[in-house]
Amino acid sequence: MTSPPTPARTRYPRPPVTLHEAETVWRDLASAATADGAKPETVRLAVIVGLVRCTGARYSDLLRCTVDSFDLEEGSVVVQHGKHRVAHEHLLDDSALVVLRRWLVVRDELCVELEGSVPRALLLTVHHTHDNGVTVAAGLPITRQGLVLSWRRFVQRTNARHAGVRPPLPTRFEQVRRAWAATDEP
Repeated sequence: MTSPPTPARTRYPRPPVTLHEAETVWRDLASAATADGAKPETVRLAVIVGLVRCTGARYSDLLRCTVDSFDLEEGSVVVQHGKHRVAHEHLLDDSALVVLRRWLVVRDELCVELEGSVPRALLLTVHHTHDNGVTVAAGLPITRQGLVLSWRRFVQRTNARHAGVRPPLPTRFEQVRRAWAATDEP
């Protein structure tokens, strides 16, 4: 009989948030994303959290998702997991589908100003950004660093708003992802 891993024995050094905290993040983002006048960044972040909640995907897995990865009729997504890009089909729950449909509308609005073909990537930049001193238009595929910065901005705003009321959210999204991933393990 093996004992459960202690914090000193786990591979990832930072503890995950509780499932309750992770679900609170999801509910807050999903409701903010479906509200009238929601900022595109909030809608994109809600899609990321919703997909992670349903699939257990990491940022790199989500960056490989395209609009063709989804079957909205079936309510499913094919995610290529890990460095070997093993494809797995996951069913999405109703709330994740609502947020995803909202993001696809926002995504189309972001791509209107682009010249040429529209990117197939699911996750796009929502405002003009800078890449090595060059201004990059909104509506182009986002980078991993862009996702990290988006999460950190959300965490800073949320932690400031809920200071003293609930525990602060971690600045590393992996700690939230692991709350849902831990429920999938046998």
